[in-house]
Amino acid sequence: MDWASVLYLGFTFGLLVVFAVIVIRTYNRKRKARLEEPKHRMLEDD
Repeated sequence: MDWASVLYLGFTFGLLVVFAVIVIRTYNRKRKARLEEPKHRMLEDD
């Protein structure tokens, strides 16, 4: 395996890790109430 392949796999794996962290943080039960709060406030204003 040459260096270009290793760098490509490393970069791809890094992006996968970043995506997984974003998904985990977004759908964490503790943060869900805070993330949904603006939506509920906007619906109450109508």
